[in-house]
Amino acid sequence: MLNTVFHDGPDGVPLLIAHGLFGSARNWGVIAKRMAETRPVIAVDMRNHGSSPWFDTHSYDDLADDLAQVIDRPMDVLGHSMGGKAAMALALKFPAKVRRLIVADIAPVTYAHSQLGPLDAMRNVDLAAIHNRADAKAALGDLEPGVADFLLQSLDMKDRKWRLNLDTLAAEMDKILGFPDFTRQFDGPTLFLSGGASHYVQPDHRPTIEKLFPHAKFAKIPGAGHWLHAEKPREFEAAVAAFLG
Repeated sequence: MLNTVFHDGPDGVPLLIAHGLFGSARNWGVIAKRMAETRPVIAVDMRNHGSSPWFDTHSYDDLADDLAQVIDRPMDVLGHSMGGKAAMALALKFPAKVRRLIVADIAPVTYAHSQLGPLDAMRNVDLAAIHNRADAKAALGDLEPGVADFLLQSLDMKDRKWRLNLDTLAAEMDKILGFPDFTRQFDGPTLFLSGGASHYVQPDHRPTIEKLFPHAKFAKIPGAGHWLHAEKPREFEAAVAAFLG
């Protein structure tokens, strides 16, 4: 069973939040607490992340099955990036468990870029030689702005280890970048919410999206990139709240 962080809220349809690659439930703490003002919110650590169990596999079938085990009644589901693909797979495999679906800045397609750069940077850190997070950040090397600080949220300084199963994530990277070939549809309300400055969801992805999610709606947050919830949190929360009603 996945590790979950429960944020108590008024009675209503719970919201389940699935984070992206190298993330954790704690990354969503502030947003989850704010959304819990109107409903219960459950944030999860995905497998091979945070405090959830480690496995030798990391396919979207696996991730969908993991999420399904957390859901004991129909919920609204929000997923970002890898978590968005997991949420889509969940809705396609277990449609009765999902009331409304929000997919943040990702499409059900295979991407050509690789996430092995940050992964290799973490693997190359000599954890025995670092004394603080500043040392660890320097050891991560030259990454895109903000990436090192994000990765360091998954570093356990006390036990000198990453709260990420780096070996499995590396071995399963092709599956993470891809998406299963589903023939079924999810007929529930679905919002594809993207960053206006992001290139993850392209116009030529729409036919694939609409084939799998025939009631899909599309919205963008101006000025936000791929990490739209971190860059524009209030606008992100407002868009989610408006869609969920």
